Amino acid sequence: MCLIVLDWQPGSLRPLRLAANRDEFYDRPTAPLARWQEAPDVLGGRDLRAGGTWLAVHRKGRMAAVTNVRDPQHKAPADGPSRGELVRNALECDSLTTWLEDLARRGASSYAGFNLLASDGHTLWHLHHGRTGTRLQQVAPGLHGLSNATLDTPWPKLLRSRRALEDIAALPTSAFAKQAWSLLADEWRPDDTALPNTGVGLELERLLSAPFITSRDYGTRASTWLSWHAEGQLDMGERSFGPHGQPLDEREQSLALSPLLT
Repeated sequence: MCLIVLDWQPGSLRPLRLAANRDEFYDRPTAPLARWQEAPDVLGGRDLRAGGTWLAVHRKGRMAAVTNVRDPQHKAPADGPSRGELVRNALECDSLTTWLEDLARRGASSYAGFNLLASDGHTLWHLHHGRTGTRLQQVAPGLHGLSNATLDTPWPKLLRSRRALEDIAALPTSAFAKQAWSLLADEWRPDDTALPNTGVGLELERLLSAPFITSRDYGTRASTWLSWHAEGQLDMGERSFGPHGQPLDEREQSLALSPLLT
């Protein structure tokens, strides 16, 4: 997952609205949005190479998503575990808070750089692990964005997508879903003068600067919207894509959750 924008409103009728794009090499085997056969309480896509996922939810009322940190100067551990397993662990651990605190203290160092978002519907956590260290924080209510730096780093595509989410976050679910697809399909690129310098060279910075990335070998593989309802339902939609943004699949599913409001 390389772009996530979200509206976090704990205690409201819709605690979380989210729109996200997963960018990856097209030849990496992937399963689309579905219940997992060996873990039917989990709903999400699946990385079939390492077994993890980039974004998923659990029936008991959990959501987790991960993005990579783009920093060539950060030396990843040799033979480190897949960052996709962090999402599943966040969904299935007994205590989300305890697990995140332990991950921040010692477990994160086993992984290449990452951002992890995880929520139980009452609290939304962000854990950033990068070259300068590891930080765990509670996310304040409001609009936020995450790409391949850290939370709310003002990259042009993040700012553009977050503004677009602000305009649609309060819509009914069907209207929100329709507008979220447009937000996620945005191929706009900023001027070179506005590009971040992450050490990958100008041509690659240009390619990666669009909310929706297309090329022959690498690009947006999945676009996902999510709407969490406090009365006990979570709705998700996903579109899948191949090389040059060719549409492959579209599906929507709902998951009954434990109520968040008493």
